[in-house]
Order: sequence, then structure tokens, then C-alpha cells
Amino acid sequence: MTDRTLHTILESEQAMGESVMARSRRMILFYITHIENVPSILERGILCHEIVEREGIQYTPVYDPRIVARRRERKAPDGRDLWSFANLYFQPRNPMLYKVLLEQSPENIVILAVRADILNPKDVFISTGNAASLQSEILVRDDGVKAITRMADVLDLEWWSREDGSSRKIMAECLVPDRVPPEYIQAIYVASHEAAAKAREATEQWGIQIIPEPHMFFRPSRVVQVTPNMSLVQGDMFFSRMHTLTVSVNCVGVMGKGLASSAKYRFPDVYVFYQDLCRKKILRIGKPYLYKRESSSDDLLADEPATLTNGNPETWFLLFPTKHHWREQSSLPGIEQGLQWLQSKYKEEGVKSLAIPALGCGLGRLQWRDVGPLICRYLASLDIPVWLYLPAEQQVPEEMVSKEFLLG
Repeated sequence: MTDRTLHTILESEQAMGESVMARSRRMILFYITHIENVPSILERGILCHEIVEREGIQYTPVYDPRIVARRRERKAPDGRDLWSFANLYFQPRNPMLYKVLLEQSPENIVILAVRADILNPKDVFISTGNAASLQSEILVRDDGVKAITRMADVLDLEWWSREDGSSRKIMAECLVPDRVPPEYIQAIYVASHEAAAKAREATEQWGIQIIPEPHMFFRPSRVVQVTPNMSLVQGDMFFSRMHTLTVSVNCVGVMGKGLASSAKYRFPDVYVFYQDLCRKKILRIGKPYLYKRESSSDDLLADEPATLTNGNPETWFLLFPTKHHWREQSSLPGIEQGLQWLQSKYKEEGVKSLAIPALGCGLGRLQWRDVGPLICRYLASLDIPVWLYLPAEQQVPEEMVSKEFLLG
């Protein structure tokens, strides 16, 4: 199979509207490691566990050894156990990376991009999910490539679930016998510009491309500090790992679009709780309601959450009404009343940190120039970390993210 043929197969079943970035991601594979391992990898290649162990090669581990050890027990179609293969991911933004980043500093973790022609040799195998799981098939190369094209939608998920199997499937792997030669490594992704500087220093003699991509590492693309405790953030609020996540809602029980729709899909129990509040006429403008869940988003997102040593114990939701009916425009006075309630009640209610969107700036048809300063006026004084998320639907001018504009 030539590289050109491989690319043709990978592209053949893609939806017409798919982004170039999503397509190009499947043209390369990925390996997650500690930055301290990179010089050795660029010299020797990505080695399987068996070679590392046999040759006594020193390395800095990033995976839970109990999980990795299980790969000795699963065999590929050629009879070799997974310990004898270097494993690459088709999608690095997966539950394993999420778990690694909970237990290691993101500044120390790198993702190596490997050329897709590593798939050309016939002795590679492809798994239809986490290869250590018995639920995943381990297929010969040609069948595996076809299976991966059929899994395009899963590999592009921003959120996954154990219930539908997507948390396992998104960890589909390419299994390369023994090692991935260093010449196949074409770039290194890092979490930030600070991490990029560190990676360039470690790889200077190889001159390899270093690419900061916070989104790949579940980090916001931008953070602007307003006060010691309050920051403006651009990114996906549900990956913030803050103790309490705020969702703007109406009072009639509809989570049809926007952030509320994402909450409904990602946290079905929040939707059930919210609908119950609306049925009982408890939720009303000016009085947000805290849903004090006993589980954490880390439990949903991390691989094998029972083994976590640094996960959040719980993720709460603040259901914040901004309008009575979903058809209406959000009420700025109603939002102010809700902020007053939050300012006076957050300590009593036990909120430890808070993520909050630009309330009403999406489907509520309000403007950041009015909402941003209002939220900051009430929440900048809180003595807990507060992340205020910039509206995705509006282009906010630079002068409107300044401390002077927001706090006057």
C-alpha cells in the first residue's frame, strides 16, 4: 500500500463538510510522552515496552504502570503480545491523555506526530479502540484502515462516553512491531508557548517543528487575568475542571441550543434535574439553583477513573435563569439579580471555584459590552477562582477585555 493509496482510503468516506484540520489529523498518528523522553526517542525511535525493558533504557513514565502492564496479556493476530508493539493513537485528544494531564504537569507532556506511512508495512495492526480492551478488535493493516475510516465521527468527538463505547473507540491504535524509527516523527505538539520554548531547547540539535496547540491538551486558547482570582477565558467551559460550572437556562425546561444543549448531551443527569425544577416551578429569574452532584467530570472523561490520584471529587452545576421562555431575549436586570444572589450565597452554598459564560450573549441576544462589566462588577470580589468565558458568538474588541473596561 503506497502512501498515496493510504491517503485515498482515509479520505474516501469522509463527509463533504468536514474541516481540513479534521481530515489532516487522520493523515498522521500520535504518541504521548514526557518531554524528558524526547531526545532519546529522536535518537532511537519510539520503542515498545519489551525493548525498553530488555535493554534497561531509562525513561520518564507517564502512564499508570498497572494499566500498561495489562498489555502483556493481550495478543495481536500474529501471536505477539502488545508489549512487543509501539502504540500510536489516531486521535491523541482522548481519555488516556486526559488522565495523563491530571497526574502530570501539562508543560511536561508532549505529543509526537508520526507520518501516516508508518502504516505501509504489512506487519502493523490496527485496533478499533483501546487495544488492551477485549471489546476492541485488532485487525490486519488493510482491514484496520477501512475500519478507521468508518470510525471518522468517533475520532472527531469533542466529548466521549463509556455508555456508548466512544471513550474506548476514540483510543483506536496503530500497533507497530518493535519500534517506530525516528525519521517518521515529523512534529511535536505542546500545550503552550512556554512548553514550546522548553521543547525547542530539548530538541535543538534535531531542528524538529514544535507546535503549541492548547486545545489538543484540553486547555483554553486564551486566558486574560483581570484580578488575582478572576480571569477571562476562551475555550470549552466543560473542560475547565472548575468545581462549579454555570449554565444559562430558561424557566420552562428547554435545553434546545447553545451551552445548555451541550450540558444536556454531556451531563444527562443535569438535564433531568433541571426539568424537575421547572416542572415544580422552583426555578425563576433572579434566583439561580445549585445542582450539587456527587460525581465529577473527571470520572466521565479520564481513562480508568478509579485509578485517578488527582481528580476532582465532584462537579457541580449552577443553573442560572436568564429568561423565562426560551423564545425571549435574556433579561439584563434578571441576570443582575442572579449575580447578586450568587455574590451573597456562594460561600454559604460551598462553591469552591466557578466557571461562568457570558450570560445572555448567545441566543439571549445581549452584548458583551453590557454583560462583561456587569458580571465582573459582582464576581471580581469573590475570594475563589472565577473563570469568565468570552462569548463564542461575538467578536470581542481588545479594549473590552481590559481591566479598565471591565472594572471601570
